[in-house]
Amino acid sequence: MTNRSVSGPGGESPPGPLPVHVGQDTVPAVPLPAELVEPARTLFADRLPLAATYAELLAGPGVLRGLIGPRETPRIWDRHLLNCAAVAEFIPTGSSIVDVGSGAGLPGIVLAIARPDLTITLVEPLARRAVFLAEVVDALDLGETVTVLRARAEELAASRREGAGGRRRRPTRAGRTGGPLPAAPGAPVELADLPADLRVPADIVTARAVAPLDRLAGWCLPLAVPGGRLLALKGASAADEVAEHAEVVRRLGGSAPVVRQGGRGVVDPPTTVVEVVRERAGRPAATASRTSGGRRGGTPGGPR
Repeated sequence: MTNRSVSGPGGESPPGPLPVHVGQDTVPAVPLPAELVEPARTLFADRLPLAATYAELLAGPGVLRGLIGPRETPRIWDRHLLNCAAVAEFIPTGSSIVDVGSGAGLPGIVLAIARPDLTITLVEPLARRAVFLAEVVDALDLGETVTVLRARAEELAASRREGAGGRRRRPTRAGRTGGPLPAAPGAPVELADLPADLRVPADIVTARAVAPLDRLAGWCLPLAVPGGRLLALKGASAADEVAEHAEVVRRLGGSAPVVRQGGRGVVDPPTTVVEVVRERAGRPAATASRTSGGRRGGTPGGPR
């Protein structure tokens, strides 16, 4: 992969195409708008060229494979990359993360680029999306910190409960002591192949544009350690969702949801995040369905 400088307010030329390929898909250049150069440098620092490569993968294979809409291409930097990167300020150094319904990798891939100290598991049930994620992880050389898992959130939570209860699990690969499971380049990991030492439940569970807060809490809170947090990227209706679903979240073992703003003074508008702490084991969610992590209806946090 070739690193490049990004265009800046001083009039530098916009970046040209990179020699990056995901399957047979075309990868176009996605210039970074001049007004977003400083926010991007603040959020991505010396990994900004890697973020630029990911922007191109979203605009090329991501659009061709239907993971994001073609109308989103001009807004990849502000609506998607910077919006997701602003969440990093809520995540302590060295945290483990599960990104539920990762879709095109938002926010999971973005956080992996901006914060190489994080260990991230991308949970995506649909095969075509999981394959895309695995190919992007390979193309961006993120395999040391990122695992792509093709599974539903509730399946992952159930597998961890079984493991904790002493039921027999598939052995880990020889010599493996932690981190993501090695897999064939461009291939996601299946649930049965996960090592017992995968960092799930995790310190932080993230989700963007997956489901309303009540369903989301039912899927995500079991994937957080006690005291861990759900960070749900939401839009203008966040306060209304909190008011409507706070009691359900409490029954599911969560704290009172809090609406936070990420990236104040850096991104405009700031990123809206609903934060819920997992305080205890909750009752099963009556609203949870078998489609968790795969829903893309609605766009409270932007298209996936």
